[in-house]
Amino acid sequence: MIKVENVSMRFNLGIDRDFSIKEAFIRTLTFQKRRKIPEFWALKDVSFEVNKGEVVGIIGQNGAGKSTLLKVVSGVMKPTEGKVTVNGVISPMIELGAGFDMELTARENIFLNGAVLGYSKKFLEEKFDEIVDFSELKDFLDVPLKNYSSGMVAKIAFSIATVVNPEILIVDEILSVGDIKFQEKSKNKMLEMIKGGTTVLFVSHSLKQIEELCQRVIWLDHGKVRMIGESKEVCKKYYEEEMGEKLKNE
Repeated sequence: MIKVENVSMRFNLGIDRDFSIKEAFIRTLTFQKRRKIPEFWALKDVSFEVNKGEVVGIIGQNGAGKSTLLKVVSGVMKPTEGKVTVNGVISPMIELGAGFDMELTARENIFLNGAVLGYSKKFLEEKFDEIVDFSELKDFLDVPLKNYSSGMVAKIAFSIATVVNPEILIVDEILSVGDIKFQEKSKNKMLEMIKGGTTVLFVSHSLKQIEELCQRVIWLDHGKVRMIGESKEVCKKYYEEEMGEKLKNE
């Protein structure tokens, strides 16, 4: 379903703003060279495959390239090098609530965000009650989202994104949204989708969630693949190394 071949992703860390005629003239007189913009490789030569119906986790420290990898696989970003092949319709849950208009009500945003995700108005009208019931926000439907807490926004966004069972689900830390009750509800919804045959690529800092949901795990370290294997084995190695580093620094 997903094939990632030698993917690398480069970012510029700064922008050289000295573009004025005055600056150019001064540089010419003083023989100054233009500053080189520093580069950062968020991903470097990453390769792996995810089979149909498989649930694969991605772990690593902050800045390891996990979210960048999900965006590349989802097509949000084009890799600097390498190739990504995806066979199936993707439902990315990377930044819940992206595309919401905070001035509009939750009712209005259900149709707005649903349209962004590719759902028709007819489909959203049919699924409206289901979305609202899952979000547990029926009493706040006509309140502008700017008056919502971040947890409430995440609830409505998750409810819209999971109203159908997609072929491929790309998930970034969304099981930590809302209160404890809603987190458990979100996890059960994910399990339901997995049992239905959805292929899942899942990022989380919770090793417990990764072990519980995923069959295989990819460990990213500074943008490179450190290890790929059975979830418990990879999580164990990662935990041991992280705890070792923590004890060393104390």
